[in-house]
Formats: sequence, structure tokens, C-alpha cells
Amino acid sequence: MITLDVGLDRPRLARLPVTSANCPRCGGRLARDNDSGRCAPCQAAERDRLSAPPEVPTSFWDHQPVRQALASRHFGRAIRAYRCHPYHGRHPLPQTVVAGWMGITQAQLSRIENGPPVVHLDRLAHWAKILGIPGVLLWFSLPGARPSSTTNFGPVPGRDCHDHGDLETTPVSLEPSTKGVVTTDRRQFHALAALAGVGSVSNVGFFATLADQSPSIGLEHVRLAGSLVKEFRDADAATGANQLCDIAIHVHGRLASWAAEALYSRDVGEALQASLADLAVETAWLAHDAERRAAVRPYLHEAITRARLADDLQVEARAFTQLALHTWNSRPTESLHCADAAFRISAGWATPRLRTLLHLRRACAFAVLKDHGAFEREMRNARQQLERGPHQEDPDFVHFVNAQEVQGLEALSFLSLDQPGRAAKALRDAIANGSPTHRRNQVYYRVRLIEATYRAGDVSEAARMAVDLLPEVRQMNSGRVTRHMADIRSTVGRLPRQTAPVRDFIEAFDGVAV
Repeated sequence: MITLDVGLDRPRLARLPVTSANCPRCGGRLARDNDSGRCAPCQAAERDRLSAPPEVPTSFWDHQPVRQALASRHFGRAIRAYRCHPYHGRHPLPQTVVAGWMGITQAQLSRIENGPPVVHLDRLAHWAKILGIPGVLLWFSLPGARPSSTTNFGPVPGRDCHDHGDLETTPVSLEPSTKGVVTTDRRQFHALAALAGVGSVSNVGFFATLADQSPSIGLEHVRLAGSLVKEFRDADAATGANQLCDIAIHVHGRLASWAAEALYSRDVGEALQASLADLAVETAWLAHDAERRAAVRPYLHEAITRARLADDLQVEARAFTQLALHTWNSRPTESLHCADAAFRISAGWATPRLRTLLHLRRACAFAVLKDHGAFEREMRNARQQLERGPHQEDPDFVHFVNAQEVQGLEALSFLSLDQPGRAAKALRDAIANGSPTHRRNQVYYRVRLIEATYRAGDVSEAARMAVDLLPEVRQMNSGRVTRHMADIRSTVGRLPRQTAPVRDFIEAFDGVAV
């Protein structure tokens, strides 16, 4: 290119940009007129990069943007950081080139980089292998890699790593845990199943020994596991979760162990992950009702992970809904995050009953936080959604969402807001609207009505109600129900002046306890 110096009225060559950088690939000095960012030998060595990625040194993966992208567990961000690495020169690798390596279009790669995280394990593993990402930097296992005994899935609510609020980061293993599991022989196992009220005892016992007999898993086995979830749910509604929890833990452990060792097709694998996720959520609920609170969170974290592997949004939403329930009293801020995550996951397909349940979860958390305005807003939203009635697409796990559930959770929120009078009235309404198929809930709300009554000041009436309810509490296999009744006994037992009904209740409760 020729330019004219007006002052001297004579032509001269324009000055080329001066560069003093080294080639990021080999470290060699670049020529002063090299504006490509790569030396000639390295450019020649990578003329075939349209067909395959280059071999990169180990130090490539120490680049901070790459590390941060992989830590976020968003593979699209990792691809973008890979393309923009200084190793490739001053200009990022074009999306068309990288998309060609991965066997997709440029538009698809753009959506992967800028959209929600991809959760299909087979795709993630395939792309990681193409790019040569070291397995130690990944949050999933590569085919043929030695599996780790535990995988830290860290803060899991929401699909983005920044949506987790104040959640704990708990190491979760997809392998069955034997810690705290009640071990039983076959005869004791079947006896527990019968006591727990599970109808198809033979089906439950099927998983007790099947892992030792069959080297492969088929869709019929997955369907059978799914039917067990419904049996657990029905039996729990009628009798409570104490014995059921042992059975569910046992079945889940056997099925998870079998899945880790057996052979199955890709289609069966996705269905199996979804079924195991659903069973893990049910086991978490049973642990919650049986007052085994330490066991709840690991099962829910596992369920979320498995649901994402299977791309099953319904099970994932159920797991977050259950996590919102588990935390609303002790960690209300986390409960709100979990309910919000369930709202996001179910956007576009949530039915009115599911939205009712999620608004109730938020209302309970706001009540614990003493946010009266937000509580009232969420209760209005819950009732509006409930009035829209059932839907043919209602998920199975919202079967219990009805007028009683709305009134009952509103009553428990009134207790959190220190309004026992309003709580007692709402609980009476909930008990009047009770369903015979949800006997445990009926007993639970009657126990909470006793609590609301003594907190409202009528201790003698609360004691008389407690004496009448003790036989049903004794028959109900629910650690949660028993614990609330024990709390009432402990509270009235500390009263300095005890009326005759209070003394009668203390004597009756202690007699049953003994």
C-alpha cells in the first residue's frame, strides 16, 4: 500500500504493525510483520484443523477462563473458552470449525454455548473426548475411565451454578450407600413389607435378590421399579413411613447396585436413571416422614442428578419441590430457591395443581421469614391455581394437592407467624375436608390442631384432645406425627400448674411410651 506525505510531496511505504510476541503454540519468536499470532511452522502444522482438533499441551487446561468454564458445569461455556484460548492465536477458532469437529451445525453450537447446560451424558462425554479435556476436570465420567466412588455434585438447585443460594454442597454418590441402612434377611424383609402395608410383597422382594441372579436389565424391570413408587406412596398415605422407609432404602440400594453392574441398552439406561431418580425422591419423602432427616438430602441430590442424566424434567421438579419442603422450617431462604428452581424447570408444562403446590412451598417459607405480605400473596396464588381444578396431565406426585392441603399448610404457616388462633380455625377446616385415602395427613393435622389449641391458651382442651388422639397416633407409623405429639407432652409437662386433663394426658402418653 502506498501513502503520500503531503509535507514532503514524495511517496513512502506505510509502516507495518510491530509485534514482539512469541508464538503461543511453540514459543518461537514471531516475525515483525506477522499479524496472525502463529509462526509459519505452526500454521503449516495445523492446516488440517478443519477435520480434527489440535493436540494441546497440558498447560492449555490451566488457562483461567477454561478452568472457570469447566467449574461452572456448563459445557457450552467450556467450548467457548476453548475456542478463545490464546493457544489458537490472536483470533478465536470459528464456531463453524469447532462445530465440524463435533458433528453439529454452527447454529447448534451457538445454542449450546449460549443456552442452558446440556445434560445428556453421552453427548457430554463424546464432546469432551473430541476436545481432549482431561477427565479430572470434568464433572462426569468418560467412557472407559475408572469411576470414582463419589462425585461431588455440589450446589445443585437450578441449572446454573449461580442459582444455588445458601445450599449445602454435599458429596453425592450414584452408588448405593450402606451407611445407616437396616440390613435384613429375606424373611424379615417380607415381614416388614407386609407390616408396612405394601400390597405386592412379591414385587418388593423381587429386588431383594434379583441383582444376584440377572446380569442384564430390561424395560420390564424398570416398569416394575416404577410401580413400586406408587405402592410406597399409597401405603405411606394410609399408614405412615416408619417401616416403609426401611423397605424403600433396601429396594433403592439393591436396584442402584444392580444398575451399576448390569448390562442394558441406551434406551433402558435413560428410563432406568429416571426410575431410580423417582425412587430416590420417594425414599427421601419416607425418610422425612419417619424423622430420619439426615438421610433426606443425599437422596434428593442423587435424584436431581439422575433426573438430569435422563433429561426427565418432571422428576427433577419433584425433587426440588421435596427439597423445598424439607428445608422450609430450618432454612427458609434455601426453600425459596428450591421452589423457584422447580418453577423454572416446570415452566411451560406445569399443571394448576403443581403450581398450587409450589406456591404453597413459597408461602410456608415466607411465613417462617415473617414476611406477611409475601405469604398472603402466595396463598392467594395457590388458591387461584387450585380453583382451576385437576388436569389430565397432572404428575402423579401432586395427587395429595387438594383443599385440605391448602388449608393445612396455611394453618402451619399461621403457627410460624405466631397466630395460633387463626391456625386452629384453618386446621379444623382442613380436618373437615380430609380424604379417607390420606389417613396419615388427617392424624398429622389433628396433632397440629392440639398444638395450636394450647398455644392459643386453652391447655386443658388441648390435653383432652391429645388423650383422645393417642390411640390413633400409636397406630400411625409416622415418626413425624409421633415427634409432634412428644413435643406437646414435653411442653405441657413443664407447666408449673397442671390441670387434671393435663395430668391425664401426661400419664396416658408416658404409659404408651413405656
